[in-house]
Formats: sequence, structure tokens, C-alpha cells
Amino acid sequence: MKSKIHNKIITPLLYFLQSESASGVILLIFAIIAIIITNSKVNAIYSHILHTYITIGYKDISLSMSVLHWINDGLMAIFFFVIGMEIKRELVIGELKSLKKTILPVGAAIGGMIVPAIIYVLFNYKEPTSTGWGIPMATDIAFTLGVLSLVGKKASKGIIIFLTALAIVDDLGAILVIAIFYTSRISWTYLFIGMIILIVLVLVNRFKVRFVSVFIMLGTILWISLLKSGVHSTIAGVLLGMTIPTGKDREEFKKSMLYKLEHALLPWSSFVIMPIFALANSGVVININDFSTLVSTPVSLGIIFGLFLGKQLGIFGVSYLLLKFKIAKLPYQVTKIHLYGASVLAGIGFTMSLFVSSLSFSDETILSIAKISIIMASILSAIFGIIVFKFIKPQSKGKPNTKQEFSN
Repeated sequence: MKSKIHNKIITPLLYFLQSESASGVILLIFAIIAIIITNSKVNAIYSHILHTYITIGYKDISLSMSVLHWINDGLMAIFFFVIGMEIKRELVIGELKSLKKTILPVGAAIGGMIVPAIIYVLFNYKEPTSTGWGIPMATDIAFTLGVLSLVGKKASKGIIIFLTALAIVDDLGAILVIAIFYTSRISWTYLFIGMIILIVLVLVNRFKVRFVSVFIMLGTILWISLLKSGVHSTIAGVLLGMTIPTGKDREEFKKSMLYKLEHALLPWSSFVIMPIFALANSGVVININDFSTLVSTPVSLGIIFGLFLGKQLGIFGVSYLLLKFKIAKLPYQVTKIHLYGASVLAGIGFTMSLFVSSLSFSDETILSIAKISIIMASILSAIFGIIVFKFIKPQSKGKPNTKQEFSN
């Protein structure tokens, strides 16, 4: 009986959780649950829970925030911490180490951020909602790779690496945008404290201190400092991730603190934090009668056209120019059609787009419109991206051309 349960339930479940599509599927399920709850009779309870305040600490030495803010400012700091470590890993030993290998995905990512932002601004020119220009800039790597896994062998290793590198640069761009443009009033005192803690973290790394507890303690102080400073607190997660010790090559890396922490936290980030974030932030009231009006607003048009069309124009357009002028080369077993398909899938914004929308708008109606638009654009990009890849003929296996090899 136990062996049957293991073979029929446990083994397939473990295989699913290890697959590239797992986190994206779970994220989608929780987003659907949030939408169902918001449009049901239990919405009042759901809303009450999210807006219930929780205080941690005692009297003057305490933090008091709503459950929603603890999720967006607290749990998401851990998510950004993992992103920070991923960025550092790619810069040190990965696909962002070599300029020759990174010029294509980096250039494509920059194009894929600038063009969607411009499209959004054009639709919202001189409107109060123009502050949401950062929403269509983001790509959700979990969803994108999850959808890409559905096309099987038609997605070569080269295009997967290209899209992953692009998404990491995209995340870095989104982080900079959040840090610079989506901040409240700055408290220079707390910001100065945060800078001092960051310098201490760099020095702790430089002097080869290898106690995880030291980094966690300093990281917590950095998080509190940025939270109080007005700079979004999740930036603390990225900065902490960039200061975690790592090796100079692949052998040293596998023994490093960064390797151990990344592998320990990645499952929690993918299967706990992101689903909780989706559950807390994806809930929107859908009224069929007002649906056509909602999707024709400047905010909706800016997001939908920005993510679906802007990503294609920005990513594929820049990639085409870099290839045409021989500034970059195609990765192994990757064609221009692969690049176009990847540029379409990059329109799946979801997690980061929802996060930026929560920073952009305080008006609940506008925020709901933004959420609906993000979901629509992501679904549209996923469906059209799959269609593009379905028309691609599977690449024949052969020895890689080292001159065009994109991966290490």
C-alpha cells in the first residue's frame, strides 16, 4: 500500500515540484483562488484579515503594519534577497560574467523595459495615473519559464538561458526603478544608518566572516533602516543578497554561503512566499457589465499594450539590431523566431508587475484595473507565445558551435 502511494502520488509530486513549471502553476492557482475569494461572500473576511494590524516588538522598539504590508514589505524582502543572490551568482560565475555572452540578453532586457514604459506613458500622458509607467517593465521569470516548458523540445537550452539572463537583468532594472522612483519621503537619518550597515556588510564579506547569523542580523537592521527611511524596504533584500560571500569559480561556489543560502531559500521563495503574495495581491472584483469600460481606460491600455506589444518591440527589436550590426551572435540552436517567441513570453509580468502596481496606486479602483490588466496581458502573452513556439521546428541535435555557444 505504501509503495503504491509512493509511486502514484509522492514520486509524481516530487517530480512536479522539481520541474520549471511548478512554481508558475502554483502561483497561478493562488492567484485564481484570490480572485474567487474576492468575488465571493467571504471577501469581507479576506479583506479584514489583510488589513489587520500586527505589531512586533515592544512600545518604542516595535513595528506595526497590516498583514498586507507585512507580506509586501517583509516576506517580499526575502523574495528579493533570493533575487539579489541570483544576480550576484550570474555576475560572478554565470551568464552575466562575460560581456560577449551577455550583450544580447542585456540589450534585449533594456529594450524590453524602455519601450513598454514609453507605451504606458503615451496612453497616460498628463494623467495622474502616469506614475504607473514601471508596471509593464517587468517579466515574471517563474511564469515565463513555466509556460516555456510547455512547448517541450522546441525550446532549446540556448533560448531558456537567454530568457533567464534577460529576466535577471529585467529584475535588476525593476529593482533600480523601485529604489529611485517609487519611494515616499526620505528620512536621511535612517538612510544614513542603512548606508553604514551596508558598508559593514561589505567589510564583513571582505574580511571573510562566514557566520550566517551575522549577515542575517545586519540584514535585519538594514531592512528596518530602509523601511523607516522611505526607500522601499525590499531593496534591503537585494543589497543583502549582493553582499553574501561566494566563490570565484564553480568549484568554490558550490561550497560558498551564497550557494547554500540560495538553495535553502529558493523553495520557500517559490512555493511559499510568492503564492502568499499572489493570494494577498491578486484579488480583484470582476464585474462583467463594467468589464469593457475598465479595459478601455488609459491605465488598462497602457499596461496591456505595454506588456504584450511593448515587450515584443523592445526585446525583439533590440535583438534584431544587435544581430544585424554583428554586435551580438545568436546562442547555439537559437533562431530569430525563438527570440521573437521569447520576447512575446516576456510580456508575462504578473508578480513584479503586481508589486509595482501596489506601489504606484493608492486608489483601490485604479489598482483593481491595473491588476485585471496585468492578468489579461500575461494570459495573452502566454497564449500567443505558445502559438509562436508551436510553429518552430525542433532543432536537430548536434555538437555545439563554440563560437556561438551562449552558455558556459
